[in-house]
Amino acid sequence: MAGLTLSGRIYLDTNIFIYALEGYPIFRTALATLFDALDRQELTAVTSELTLAEALVKPFLDRSVEREAAYLRMLQSSASLQMLPVNRDVLVAAARLRADTSIKLPDAIHAATAQIAGCSYFLTNDSHVKIIPGLTILSLTQL
Repeated sequence: MAGLTLSGRIYLDTNIFIYALEGYPIFRTALATLFDALDRQELTAVTSELTLAEALVKPFLDRSVEREAAYLRMLQSSASLQMLPVNRDVLVAAARLRADTSIKLPDAIHAATAQIAGCSYFLTNDSHVKIIPGLTILSLTQL
């Protein structure tokens, strides 16, 4: 991965799936590298079911049944992706993160899910997510 050696569990923020499915050319190589590593089981990807709710907004606004179906296919548990529910433990941990770091609730839910799942890395292209205790924050430009 472009000089960056990753192993273990990596949390994928919503924007990673949006960039992959919508085909952002600037991130094509980094995303191909990431998904190849997942396919080879060099990494295990984790995300929250919150990702599905966030990713479906634009297809719903655009009334794009095709893109809606594509997100529904992509965002389900598989051999290379673990989708975790937003449950009471996640919400309590998210509230604690918000109190400690002042991050927004959706970001806190994602971060808490990553922590509870035992992820080492948090991959996002959201520049507002800077520090999450116990997680190494990565952007697509680092892959």
